[in-house]
Amino acid sequence: MFEKLLTPLQVGNITLRNRVLMGSMHTGLEEDPEGSRKLAAFYEARAKGGVGLIVTGGFSPNTAGRVFEEGADLVSEDQLDFHRPITEAVHRHGGRILLQILHTGRYSYQEGCVAPSPITAPINFYRPKELDHEEILQTINDYARCAKLAQMAGYDGVEVMGSEGYLINEFIVKKTNHRTDEWGGSYENRIRLPISIVEKVREATGSDFLIVYRLSCLDLVEEGSSFEEVVELGQRIEEAGASLINTGIGWHEARIPTIAMMVPRAAFAWVTGKLKPHLKIPLITSNRINDPYVAEGLLRDGMADMVSMARPFLADEDFVLKAEEGRPEEINTCIACNQACLDHIFSMQTASCLVNPRAGRETELEFEPASTQKTFAVVGAGPAGMTAALVLAQRGHRVTLFDSKKELGGQLNLAVKIPGKSEFHETLRYYRVMLAKHGVTLRLGKTFDSSNLENGGFDEVILATGVKPRGLNLEGSKHPKVLSYLDVLEHEKPVGEKVAIIGAGGIGIDVAHYLTTKSSIGDDVSGYMNQYQILEPREALEVGQPLKRKITVFQRSSDKIGKRLGKTTGWAHLQSLRSHEVKLYNGAEYLKIDDKGLHVKVSLEKGEAPQDQLFEVDQIIIAAGQEPFEDLSSRFNGKGMPIHVIGGARETRGLDAKVAIREGAELAARL
Repeated sequence: MFEKLLTPLQVGNITLRNRVLMGSMHTGLEEDPEGSRKLAAFYEARAKGGVGLIVTGGFSPNTAGRVFEEGADLVSEDQLDFHRPITEAVHRHGGRILLQILHTGRYSYQEGCVAPSPITAPINFYRPKELDHEEILQTINDYARCAKLAQMAGYDGVEVMGSEGYLINEFIVKKTNHRTDEWGGSYENRIRLPISIVEKVREATGSDFLIVYRLSCLDLVEEGSSFEEVVELGQRIEEAGASLINTGIGWHEARIPTIAMMVPRAAFAWVTGKLKPHLKIPLITSNRINDPYVAEGLLRDGMADMVSMARPFLADEDFVLKAEEGRPEEINTCIACNQACLDHIFSMQTASCLVNPRAGRETELEFEPASTQKTFAVVGAGPAGMTAALVLAQRGHRVTLFDSKKELGGQLNLAVKIPGKSEFHETLRYYRVMLAKHGVTLRLGKTFDSSNLENGGFDEVILATGVKPRGLNLEGSKHPKVLSYLDVLEHEKPVGEKVAIIGAGGIGIDVAHYLTTKSSIGDDVSGYMNQYQILEPREALEVGQPLKRKITVFQRSSDKIGKRLGKTTGWAHLQSLRSHEVKLYNGAEYLKIDDKGLHVKVSLEKGEAPQDQLFEVDQIIIAAGQEPFEDLSSRFNGKGMPIHVIGGARETRGLDAKVAIREGAELAARL
């Protein structure tokens, strides 16, 4: 079924067992005091699950290149004991593992950051120091030393990070390299650093050590490399001794999404395919590849020699094994939400996964077989309830899952309707398949009451009944113009051409997105592919045309709109709304709703004092928070059995699918 994907790849004298690379991803465990043990368990699970080649999170070759002041580096033999358990764990299961050498350059969050030129990055606040000639030579030697230490620790090779706007990339492009010495000016001079690094690393480690070079093939920033320059650098890196080249797409400061859910699958693989004829060594393609069928298709089409996936191995450590055993429907698919992985990292938390809360927590969140089998009723088939039911069943308990609705998923069924969030269909598929596999009895379209409790023979009950929209205490809130977000997303009530949305949190923004893709009579707008259409072979992204609905979103708080959206994707969602001419206002005071529309006190222009305004609209949609759907726990008090409450039934503040799934998993692991 996946013949190409599972075919071994010979690279020099080293055989990789398949064409799957687990791409580098910083987890935060690199800096954890128990990081050696935790990373060993994390990578061991992926090696056991069949990954052919693993790349670690980034380790700096020197102090200046760390991600932050206390960030991970590999600069001394004293650090080898941290790494050896990791390499040994991977090798026990026949896997191969590389250490990524990452110098963050001007992206480093420390005062001592360095760069080719003293130009502050738009995503940083520290002005970098310009490296002098001797410091550049020392940096090259630092890379070689780091690679040699990695070899001593048992790594099969290293990945030299030359993309995403980090130090090496900063030397390559005119945007960040304003030097006039031998390290700047001409393209020949600007690529001197990466070539010298690869040469030195090869010299230090010998011929049987894998060197992957992460080549920025599409910078997506002004004054980035041309394709002809990318080809030239790739060829020179090949001559310098690289074993493989891994495709890098986009700088971190680029204003074009590259890995968010709104980006189509394998959207940038064409770049690798375009480069492939120009090189002899194997090429690896990456970005938004989360499905074995997509990966297989890319290899069959000759777009690449290997496929890189990072987040998909957070979502499911057994991704390759399930594909190999003909069980692809059981893969817990990465939905590219970034909520528990990249958003955690940028908030200085340990990376995990929304759909797999065990990721990065393998040593602490265990799903051990139950010592005593019990019978559980789980009430509510949303994210929290489905997760609790599945984990309990996997551990050997008997589980019945109830929901008053006739389908699994709860609010995930609303998420799939939002433009750019169709990947949630995969999460729903995963639960349907796995609940059936593990024998969970489904009672959908059934209300749970005391008769169920008395007749079911249950030992314990888990209440995961979810949430409902919070009402708005405002004059006119019952006016016919007023709809809740459920009226729009679930019941699909007609919405006019002029709309006000009260609430600019995740739900309010989702409703705005939804309405930009629907006509005023409720028909889908054909041909819409989110905001961004990645067109091959054109090296460009195009913005969808605004639709003819006039939408205004209000937020009571004076905080910047989007502050509570995902750190790595929120900006893209807001950018998409602005492209559809959606107006966003914060600091709003809602006055009343009447036949004319929404009366609100707000500043329409930055710096102006708030004034009473009338927005003449056809509908006012309330997306101003949630509250528990129903408090069932009081019904069952005194029934002689433990009652557990999770997800939105317990607490709506800060609730999202990540929190709900985590709570369901953690409770089920304890019971």
